[in-house]
Amino acid sequence: MTSSKPILLLVLLFLTLCATIVLATGMGFLEIAPLEVIKILWSQATDQTTGGMDPTFPFVVMEVRLPRILTAALVGGGLAVAGAVFQAILLNPLADPYTLGISSGAAFGASLAIVLSLFGIYVPAWLSIPVFAFLGAMATLIGVFSLAAPDNRLSSNTLILSGVIVAAILSAGIGFIKYLADEQVSVIIFWLMGSFVGRTWSDVLLTTAVILPGLLFILYFARDLNIMALGERTADTLGVETARVKKMLLLCASLITAICVSVSGIIGFIGLIIPHLLRLILGPDNRMLLPACFLGGAILLLGADTITRAWLPSEIPIGVLTSLIGGPFFCYIFRKKQLALSS
Repeated sequence: MTSSKPILLLVLLFLTLCATIVLATGMGFLEIAPLEVIKILWSQATDQTTGGMDPTFPFVVMEVRLPRILTAALVGGGLAVAGAVFQAILLNPLADPYTLGISSGAAFGASLAIVLSLFGIYVPAWLSIPVFAFLGAMATLIGVFSLAAPDNRLSSNTLILSGVIVAAILSAGIGFIKYLADEQVSVIIFWLMGSFVGRTWSDVLLTTAVILPGLLFILYFARDLNIMALGERTADTLGVETARVKKMLLLCASLITAICVSVSGIIGFIGLIIPHLLRLILGPDNRMLLPACFLGGAILLLGADTITRAWLPSEIPIGVLTSLIGGPFFCYIFRKKQLALSS
């Protein structure tokens, strides 16, 4: 692939994302034409009036739909980038925040914050869930690496197996939290299934403040990730501090995952599907792959959320839909890898 083709693909993905945002904003119980959506966005950006338009349209676009749509796009992009980082570090296409248990750890922390609020223990809502989710993700990451420590090579298969074990323990912990919630358990169950219902501009600002700087930080180390793919000894010889880079990138990817989970609940397989598909198209160069994953993940999750919100007779949790899509895809990748190892 020539150097111009990846850039063209990035431009195409960006334009597709912009078009998806406009189309999704106009879809719903109250249909709004794409040109009217663009007019509303332009009027808000330039502080002009929308003369001759239904006065409810600007409110629906700016206060109801757009915060949810932008949050879904940011979360999808963040999960896809986090998945690409885990796959690049572990050199395994099956790795992502979901399969390594990081999402479950963040969900456990966020669920704990929710049940504390139900018991009347006051913690500011804007602070508690994101912080608890991050602490849960970090504790899970430490637990996975500690469990895999006897394997001196710290192989990707060992790490993934450790993630499955830790995720199973966390699942039991989440079950206990749901038991403690008693009559309010529906709040936690609905949140754990993943949803963007009721997202506000504060959610957009929170995810933007973490995910976009995190993406830039990861992109700074994209060249190091390319070198690390050659093996740790080769990377060390070429001047890459492998251990330090791994820790920083895993910390950053876990922070992105924690923020995503804190605003949307558990949404699996985005970090598995998008990096794998785009790697087939773009190749392994992380300098192009990472921004492409952000755009592709945003498009996929926004499209899935639009389907559940505007097309289905009744809205289902977005995590259910992504799992229905990602589960068979995970089986396909796993089977393909088995065949490659046996041949």
